[in-house]
Amino acid sequence: MPVVRQLVISEYGAFLGRHHGRLRVSRDGEVLAEAPLLHLETVLVLGTGVSLSADAVEACCTAGIPIYFLDPGGRPYAALYSAGLTGTVLTRREQLLAYRDRRGVELAVAFARGKITNQANFLRYAAKYREEAAPGVARRLREAAERVQEAVEDLRHLRGDTAEEVRDQILSIEGRAAQRYWEALGAVVPESYGWPGRVTRGAQDPVNAALNYGYGILYGQVERALVLAGLDPYGGFIHADRPGKPSLVFDLIEEFRTVVVDRTVVGMTTKGMRLEMDEAGRLTEEARRSVAEKVLERLDAAERYEKKRQPLRVILQSQARHIATFVRGERAAYEPFIARW
Repeated sequence: MPVVRQLVISEYGAFLGRHHGRLRVSRDGEVLAEAPLLHLETVLVLGTGVSLSADAVEACCTAGIPIYFLDPGGRPYAALYSAGLTGTVLTRREQLLAYRDRRGVELAVAFARGKITNQANFLRYAAKYREEAAPGVARRLREAAERVQEAVEDLRHLRGDTAEEVRDQILSIEGRAAQRYWEALGAVVPESYGWPGRVTRGAQDPVNAALNYGYGILYGQVERALVLAGLDPYGGFIHADRPGKPSLVFDLIEEFRTVVVDRTVVGMTTKGMRLEMDEAGRLTEEARRSVAEKVLERLDAAERYEKKRQPLRVILQSQARHIATFVRGERAAYEPFIARW
């Protein structure tokens, strides 16, 4: 039996229970999936109509396995994990203090630099595979990559000594780079998908819906990494503090959006995989499961990092720990993760 590290539950009417050292998903008496607790890392509950037993929740909390809930649009609305994971204090104290000094500025700039550079590199990667088949598209992608990369230079000229003082400047720079990035990707997504350009909330087309759904799945992985590193997911540096808004999750996820989700979803479209919408204007259950499985597979893919190849989920956890050691003064600088395409 293959090792199950990510248990995905999407079937309406499914029940998650505990059975002899493993989690079992069943519906109407039929066993749909089983996963030994020994190897399991996360549980993803997608959609509605899924129920859980108290025994399953206790088993996950005892084993340090978080359970994440996403609505049909891919928006995370709840997470369950052991309260003991947030029991450390020193790191969170320094994290909050960093918001008021240069550490916060350095982190904010690093997150933005990682995001922008990965966007530019992905455009170059897409261009490389279109040099012969579509030289015009390849040229457009390379030119766009250069314009996106120019935004990194703008990050060197920020005015302010705290994260709060530079936030709006960074968001403006990020926004301009993102506009160029998404406009260029329009040349890559097949016309049959009818992609209108990047739409975040309320997306009615399959590509944007798949991107949003993929980000929702990645969100849970980022939150888990931050909690395990002893950080407060709600104490960010670029994104503003708001009740119920996990700002640091939104900060760190920027380094990984393009590498994990954009590459996966764009690849699904260019390979002709089905991404269909239902009558309510949402991804079908089959499409949601496909996106979830592909994103989780991508997280298991290895990338070059710190002189050796490591799975992206391990890199994500390492980056979270690097934030923690940086704010505690045990690391001289925080470097964003930049993939080598």
